Amino acid sequence: MRADERVMLGRSGVSVSRLGLGLASVGGMFRPVSEARALATVDRAWQLGVRLFDTAPVYGYGRSEERAGRALRPRRRGDYVLCTKVGRLIEPGGRDTQPIWADPPPGVGPRLDYSRRAVLRSVEDSLRRLGLDRIDVLHVHDPDLDYPTALAEAYPTLAELRDRGTVGAVSLGVNHADVAARFLREAPAPGPDCVLLAGRYTLLDQSGLDDLLPLCVDRGVAVLAAGVYQGGLLAAPHADGDVPPALAERVRTLRAICERHDVPPLAAAIQFPLAHPAVTSVVVGARSPEEITASADLLTRALPPALWSDLRGAGLLSGAAPVP
Repeated sequence: MRADERVMLGRSGVSVSRLGLGLASVGGMFRPVSEARALATVDRAWQLGVRLFDTAPVYGYGRSEERAGRALRPRRRGDYVLCTKVGRLIEPGGRDTQPIWADPPPGVGPRLDYSRRAVLRSVEDSLRRLGLDRIDVLHVHDPDLDYPTALAEAYPTLAELRDRGTVGAVSLGVNHADVAARFLREAPAPGPDCVLLAGRYTLLDQSGLDDLLPLCVDRGVAVLAAGVYQGGLLAAPHADGDVPPALAERVRTLRAICERHDVPPLAAAIQFPLAHPAVTSVVVGARSPEEITASADLLTRALPPALWSDLRGAGLLSGAAPVP
């Protein structure tokens, strides 16, 4: 599979690349990234055929959106799909701060708000930071933080924007598969078009299979699989004390099987989710041109069928999980 392969985003009519670039890292997640490096990362992704870009107001408290806009504005608007999120406003005195953002802009912070008024303001603010005339996909970000308001106000507001043609697709951006499944069932028809699912359909956590992914197949809802590297857990060995013992053992087993087949664990990690019929794309983070180049290369690497058989035999893959 290639990074530049295009596929329809569920029933939305939006066409996305199989590989997407998540822009949290270029917003300064965990450590600063220079403006030049951030733009070079997006430029390299573009050269590789990536046409799906995902950002959010909370990423670097507006910095990620600003950089996304600067990187993408020179491109022809119809050639890429840009996703951002609603649920947090970036404003003076915002107290919903997160320590993961390095060197955020001074004097502002996020404020959680899923009300209709806040959602409309969030979209206006995002368009201003991006310097673009439209957003292709809007996610309700972390709806579990105020589920009643996210369902009763945020989703209907985004659905109205979709009906007007202001946005191409409405989505959920979640870390919990059960929250997304509940939301899909309870949202007024026709419901969200897609789900950005972080860390819940991976080699180490397939909880998305329990309910959400079959529901998405049944309803024609696309899944964008994020967090497939498990926050870097598969990238390099960790000391046993860094992760729970059971998880550390799963990681050691996975690495041993991959080594036996001469396969980088990250290659298996990025290719695995795409075998499921609900999964449209994999969205990975990168803070440098080298990182997104590596992910694109891993996506195209040929992997032996015996790898998946051994992973399943070791209990690392659910019996219900399709494999490439």
